[in-house]
Amino acid sequence: MSIETTPASTPDPEWDKLISGLTATPAEKPAGPVLQKTADVPVNRPDLLGDLPLTPEWARTPTGWRARAAVGKVNRVRAFRRWVRRQSTEHGHSAQVFRGMRRTFLWVQGTEGVQVATARREVQQAQADYKTAKWGHDLRLIPGPEKKRRRAAMEQAFAGSVTAMGKYRSAQRDARTRRAVRGTLAAAAVAVPEGAGIYLLGGTGGVIATGAALAAFAMIGRRTMGGEVYDDHDVKFGDTLKLTDSMLNKIYRDAKVIGADEAVELLTPCTLTADGKAWEVTLDLPSGTPLKKALTAKTGVASALGVKVQQLHQAQGDREGRLQLRVSLHLPFTGKPTPGPLLAMDRVNLWQPIPMGVNLRGQEVATSWVERSGLFGGEPGAGKSAAANDLLLAAALDPTVALYLCDGKAGADITPFEQIAAMYDTDGEPKNLLSVLRHIWEVEIPRRRALAKEHGSRKLTAAMAAKDPRVNLAVLLVDEWSSYGAAADRATREEMERLLRLIVQQGRALGIITLCATQKPDADSVPSGIRDILSIRWAMRCLTPPASDTILGQGYAAAGHNAQDILKSQRGVGIYMDGEGAEPELTRGYYYDDDEVDLLLERAFELRAKAGTLPAGQGSLADRLRALDDDHATVMAVLLDTFDAHADGDGEPAEWLPGTVLVDALAAAGLSVSADSLGRMVVRTDEEKGKRTWQSGRAVGYPRSRVLITVRDCHKLDI
Repeated sequence: MSIETTPASTPDPEWDKLISGLTATPAEKPAGPVLQKTADVPVNRPDLLGDLPLTPEWARTPTGWRARAAVGKVNRVRAFRRWVRRQSTEHGHSAQVFRGMRRTFLWVQGTEGVQVATARREVQQAQADYKTAKWGHDLRLIPGPEKKRRRAAMEQAFAGSVTAMGKYRSAQRDARTRRAVRGTLAAAAVAVPEGAGIYLLGGTGGVIATGAALAAFAMIGRRTMGGEVYDDHDVKFGDTLKLTDSMLNKIYRDAKVIGADEAVELLTPCTLTADGKAWEVTLDLPSGTPLKKALTAKTGVASALGVKVQQLHQAQGDREGRLQLRVSLHLPFTGKPTPGPLLAMDRVNLWQPIPMGVNLRGQEVATSWVERSGLFGGEPGAGKSAAANDLLLAAALDPTVALYLCDGKAGADITPFEQIAAMYDTDGEPKNLLSVLRHIWEVEIPRRRALAKEHGSRKLTAAMAAKDPRVNLAVLLVDEWSSYGAAADRATREEMERLLRLIVQQGRALGIITLCATQKPDADSVPSGIRDILSIRWAMRCLTPPASDTILGQGYAAAGHNAQDILKSQRGVGIYMDGEGAEPELTRGYYYDDDEVDLLLERAFELRAKAGTLPAGQGSLADRLRALDDDHATVMAVLLDTFDAHADGDGEPAEWLPGTVLVDALAAAGLSVSADSLGRMVVRTDEEKGKRTWQSGRAVGYPRSRVLITVRDCHKLDI
């Protein structure tokens, strides 16, 4: 039978029709020459029977080969990354080799050791039986028949002992023989290829043979003790605490973020952070997949990873569809809080950014509060007051800042600040809050507006403050607005709300920083008209997603930023958002205990005493001291009058005076106080006891701030 063939140069319509359904040609073929596999294959016909069956022609163009090479490169890089990650686990090659060596050694050792041990035990038992029988036989005064019976038992036990010893020695010989055979085989499997390689190829052959031996050991030890073979396609992060490239597609497919036939694109490899606490990766979702879909699937993604929701952090990248994924190895923010940096600061400049806490990456979160306002919210015990304290303590350490503090719940959170606050209310009295708001609106804001106009500007700036000491910042805190509103009548409540809204709106450009704090975030706790214009938000732990949205803004909880996810064990942790449009991030505020707060406020008092910015009380301090009708208070009053009498050209009291001047002033007032007695009354530090220049010489004296501190500590007066 002969088969007729159609010449290669002649088109065959029937053949083309037959194979038209088996091949696919793209709408547009890439430019460039077509590479033919054989000379007799026409340009317009696929190579059905050649080396590349059913492969479109365009795939064999230079463009097609480059595409294949690019795919191969990506696959090789990913395979190499998987190999590197595997090496530190029990599935790594080094672990496999050592496991294979151990298993080979155990195979060589065999199970004969059990037989030898059994035979040894039989020998020991037989010898014990013989000793017992011999002891019974050797006893005296035994009748003749009993003596013969015991002698027979002794001889029988001896024979059993000899037999057991023979079995034991036979078992030893058998074990040594079998182990020697298996050891020879194992050694030959390594030594013969090694010797042959060295004999045939020299050192190169030896290296090849060694590699082959190690590969054989790795194959023997590939399975772990639990029987698992390495396969990272189905393993979860929670099982291995290692995030791999191959996990990511499965994670987002299981969480229903992407389809079964879709894949994410990795922009960075999965890497362990420098502090070793988390894994991070940046990826692009498939084209057309909204980022919100991944953010709202936070619970599903955490389940696919095998971790708690609190260990997962997803954030938007530098464009839509780009996701930054961070998975913590352990639950973050559950250890001891980071020591507050204010403890190491002698003074703070509130015109500069203030450290507020630490984010998930361990980076310090610093906030510029100039022309800003803030809202702190969360359930009781979540750490709201501690977070607000970060700003209040920083403001206290800036002696130029005026503090206006009002606590609607009549608690003790702001009580330590009373001695340095310009105005305060710790009774939760609406009339007191109204007085503070009216003072700021009717006195402070007009004064500041006039200062700005004097400098030819619409707002106060740090540059103005550096030149003009009259330019300063002020902090207004209103804690628990709802408590004030509940205790006030309708007219008072509406007036307080009107004034607070005006202060927030117009005061920010004039250096007034407004803070509102609440334990129940809703429209009643902070009026929505005020809440919406507070730029910085800090949502501590909340009971419901709507409560979280009340602080951060509508829709943030659904987008994955839900303060309800914060655990009770994560005290002081909140979702921090630095202004509208900023990406919220989980942050832990710095914590200062009561002793540290007292220490910082002591430092703040000294700074303000030296700067002369302590708030004035009712009447002069000297007059209030005299009203106490106490000898010590009278001495302090004369000292303060003496500092005032030596005021500078601007009318500011003298900062420091010699002790002789103060003793003379006391004598002139009819008070007999020696220099030693004065030193015991006003206790100075070693530095303050040093000499200073006075007129034409140097003298030992007293700073006015130390006298004020003595007055505060001894007589408990508001300075």
